[in-house]
Amino acid sequence: MNPFIRFFIGTFAATPIAVSVWLTSFFALDYSILVSSAFSVSSGLLTYFFSSFMMKQRFLRKHQLTRKEYKYIKNNLDEAKRKLNRLNRAVFSIRHIPSLKQRVDLIRTTKKIYKLTKQQPKRFYKAERFYFSHLDSVLELSEKYVFLSRQLKQHREVEQSLRDTRRTLEELTRTVEKDLYTMLSDDIENLNFEIDVAKHSIKRVADHRKTVPVNVEKAPDSSIHALPGPRHSIRTHKDTNLEINIGEHVIHRPRESDALDESRRLN
Repeated sequence: MNPFIRFFIGTFAATPIAVSVWLTSFFALDYSILVSSAFSVSSGLLTYFFSSFMMKQRFLRKHQLTRKEYKYIKNNLDEAKRKLNRLNRAVFSIRHIPSLKQRVDLIRTTKKIYKLTKQQPKRFYKAERFYFSHLDSVLELSEKYVFLSRQLKQHREVEQSLRDTRRTLEELTRTVEKDLYTMLSDDIENLNFEIDVAKHSIKRVADHRKTVPVNVEKAPDSSIHALPGPRHSIRTHKDTNLEINIGEHVIHRPRESDALDESRRLN
């Protein structure tokens, strides 16, 4: 856990409690300024250490580490930090322009490994080869390269040794990159698993859509459908009587002209 954040949170929690204790002791309990200050400082310190202890315990539970394991990892990280500072000075003291990019990649990779271990201490166990072997090799070769390059510049054997050292540093750079990949192997496997699950879900949805028939709504028929119930129809003819169908009964009604002729004959 970041020491600065832990200090800030502990101070933020202890300050109001210390002030409250001093005010209570001096005004409410009528203690002297010296005694009230002693109570205030004691309560503030207790609050600070208690909050720091709780944050540390929470950090250890989160990363599933014991206090002994964390102390072991922290000691190795402190030592690795000193080695990385030495490596940084040595690598950028090498005056060989063609290998500049390779050296920058080396420093960047080592810092990534250290930062990742600092944030998640349990990853230290997957980077033990880096901290106990590869980092020491890179540091030793880099410092010896700087030392020899500043002594005998035109000597043939020295030049050959410097070339071999640069070639070995390139190989170690690739080895350190593999160390970083090893640290991230679980994350890469989890990511691939999530990708497979997502692809399977997409394929299952696509297959389900293929098997479900698509319902196409038919346009309404322009013809008039008969309503349920008794049927009523009227048929008219020019020269015949008016015929009305009501259900199963047929009623014949004479046309209006026939009715007028019949009334005239009666008159």
